[in-house]
Amino acid sequence: MVAVIAGATATGKSDAALALAEATGGTIINADASQLYADLAILSARPGAADMARAPHRLYGTVDGAVACSAAAWAALARDEIDGALAAGRLPILVGGTGLYLRTLLHGIAAVPVIPAAVRETVRALDTQAARAALAAADPDAATRLHPADRQRTLRALEVVRATGRTLAGWQAAATGGIAATHHVVASVIERDRDDLYRRCDARVDAMLVNGALAEVARLLARTLPADRPVLRAIGVAPLADHLAGRATLADARDRIAQDTRRYTKRQSTWWRNQTPDWARLDGAAPVAEQSSIIQRSLSLRC
Repeated sequence: MVAVIAGATATGKSDAALALAEATGGTIINADASQLYADLAILSARPGAADMARAPHRLYGTVDGAVACSAAAWAALARDEIDGALAAGRLPILVGGTGLYLRTLLHGIAAVPVIPAAVRETVRALDTQAARAALAAADPDAATRLHPADRQRTLRALEVVRATGRTLAGWQAAATGGIAATHHVVASVIERDRDDLYRRCDARVDAMLVNGALAEVARLLARTLPADRPVLRAIGVAPLADHLAGRATLADARDRIAQDTRRYTKRQSTWWRNQTPDWARLDGAAPVAEQSSIIQRSLSLRC
């Protein structure tokens, strides 16, 4: 049996997971890309030492920022942690908001062929607007689904359909190797009213700044990592880097982080709504004990 607690940033997933872990003797396994990196304890709102002492936590801050951890690599780590928890008689509780990570773990890897260098170079030479137009013609569903500013995923979708004649979504639908085929999975999404969620996002940003996010980003930048490292694309890094370089005031950086966080939660909420219509929905404003009880009842029904 495996429990999954997903949802947008600041919905209260970690609190719900901790309540469930304490009630069931479970092990919490991180499914958030930013919280995976050792360099981002504060900016990713990683659980603190007090919370981690209340229940076993795995895959928090375990990957160095110099490493570009893929969804497939994370899924392999998560499978090992799930096996370890089950062997110890503990309930594995996956918690996080990175949909690609969880989809890869649950439903497997899409066997997309290696993209020929010529195709990749041609696609990567396009500016974002041209790539969006080309994707709209070749894979309109992907163009509609992807955010206009998401250059990386736009280029990936375009190069796949050009190289294989098959959409990336088509390849993903034929993915194999997910744990959903071998484990009983009880999956829930925590949701909140948008105004409430945005207030929590703003409060979270302010707390990060008070707790040392600026110094954390300064330490990260001092490592002079390659510009393509995922850790450098985490929400908050670029605005604080601009402030440290004298290109923005701290107030401007704070407002930009808050706005970026709100936009991200909106995209996350849309993703979870569209991609997981059969998952249970939990009210984030309800007491965590109530959320835990609902999940426990679902787990009992699946036993």
